[in-house]
Amino acid sequence: MSGNITLAIDAMGGDDAPGVVLTGVAEALAADSSLQVMLCGPAEVVVPFADAHERCTACLAEEVIGMGEHPAQAVRRKKDSSIVVGCALVRDGQADGFFSAGSTGACLAAATLIIGRIRGIKRPALVQVIPAASGPCLLVDVGANADCKPDYLVQFAQMASVYAADVLGIEHPRVGLLNIGEEDAKGSTFAQNAHQLLRKRVPTFAGNCEPGDLLEGHFDVVVTDGFTGNIALKTIEGTAKLLFGHVKEVLSSGVKEKLGAALVAGKLRQLKGSLSPETFGGSPLLGVRGACVIGHGSSSAEAVKNGTLVCARAVRQGVVQVIGNTVASGVDLAEGAQR
Repeated sequence: MSGNITLAIDAMGGDDAPGVVLTGVAEALAADSSLQVMLCGPAEVVVPFADAHERCTACLAEEVIGMGEHPAQAVRRKKDSSIVVGCALVRDGQADGFFSAGSTGACLAAATLIIGRIRGIKRPALVQVIPAASGPCLLVDVGANADCKPDYLVQFAQMASVYAADVLGIEHPRVGLLNIGEEDAKGSTFAQNAHQLLRKRVPTFAGNCEPGDLLEGHFDVVVTDGFTGNIALKTIEGTAKLLFGHVKEVLSSGVKEKLGAALVAGKLRQLKGSLSPETFGGSPLLGVRGACVIGHGSSSAEAVKNGTLVCARAVRQGVVQVIGNTVASGVDLAEGAQR
């Protein structure tokens, strides 16, 4: 898709909303001259911002879904919430995509119930970009589907491969199955059945990926069920936070250490940036009839900006259409990727 695109943005999503959201949206608008935004939230928040930014339209939504509310119940009950209003704009064709750093569960529920699944897609899947050694790796699913069937993982692999190719520019993405060993017969009955289906139906399937190899860069897409994927993701995030905390403690422990820290400060910031989930701004939800990116609750303005721009790129690359034309319709993935 070329030319101007329009995204619905949840102004009230995240721990530090609306402040960081407004700053991030302003930065995204400055970075992308073809981007238009429909900002969803209370009048006192969205109207002044829209008045100050010519490519922003205020969309009033007086309710907010809190992080602790039951996702599906809140979506059904709070029709005037910023998440529901934003997803309705996509459903009605007024917006091409949706970004929110609000409740992940509520965003998943609203996207599925309101925007709706692409025909033929059994379950939407949440994807997280992992900064592996040789480049980005997509881990899918990371929380949308705690309970899965083996054929769900086939579609997860196919959808994530489309995203990896069209948004991240990875040609012929290598797909792996997260498992406890490299051998084909390893793992639970579920994992073995999934392995067999992936081998048959995903031409770029390259075998099992052990957890310790997830960051090594041997695979471009790694699939698993949402329960396991969420645990893996949070383990990685927790480990990275712990290691950077220890490095900071060591480098501030004495005069010599502080002098050394000053010499490598730029490289450390660069390394931290490359490992930060904020670089990619959020997790794309693949399989719904509109581009949808869900940011972390603690998203900064930088993360909101990047999440908005990633969502815009997914729209421009026609990810939803490609998934519909290849994955959901049953076209061979290799054939679809080489269209």
